Amino acid sequence: MRIGVTVFPGSNCDRDALYGVERAGAEPVELWHADANLKGVDAVVVPGGFSYGDYLRPGAIARFAKVMGPLEEFAKSGGPVLGVCNGFQVLTEAHLLPGALLRNRSMRFVCTRVRTRVENTRTPWTSLFEPGDELTLPVAHNEGNYFADERTIAELEDEGRVVLRYLDNPNGSVNDIAGICNEGRNVVGLMPHPERASDPALGSAEGLKVFESVLRFAGVKV
Repeated sequence: MRIGVTVFPGSNCDRDALYGVERAGAEPVELWHADANLKGVDAVVVPGGFSYGDYLRPGAIARFAKVMGPLEEFAKSGGPVLGVCNGFQVLTEAHLLPGALLRNRSMRFVCTRVRTRVENTRTPWTSLFEPGDELTLPVAHNEGNYFADERTIAELEDEGRVVLRYLDNPNGSVNDIAGICNEGRNVVGLMPHPERASDPALGSAEGLKVFESVLRFAGVKV
């Protein structure tokens, strides 16, 4: 299985994501922001960082990069897409996921590890988990406060589209939401970083299961 990782100017987690993909047993493929080509990959990760310096709003400029055209078509056709941190912000700016990521309630940059709970295992990126599984994952963001109007939040909750929920909410996200998916459940956005917890040398390998999940979803033995 080949998993692409987008690379924008300012990305700082693309190497971590490529490493996590390789650790899971897939072939990592770089997807340059200026190339409208997904290179035939089977899944895509939009990594964290500060794409285009987070000018205007985080993800607002990256949303118009050339690579996003085929990525959006891939997502709309059911292809597995994972956005992590800034990648989550990019996916909301591209309207592949609802809502927005606002400034942290503390108005401070948050860099720590947080406890989370898996709420939805019916996505390509959580298929190896059991509902209620707990993960401790790193977060590092200034705009991680998930917000949407009451109707959208109700839809996410009623339809089981909250994928990951904070047990230690670091940013004020409504309903402790740490990750969501789209209606088709193939597009997932997470604020915590699974790729930064994909090797014991990093202090934990709990996040590796996220990447292994998409392999299992595709029928690859893990």
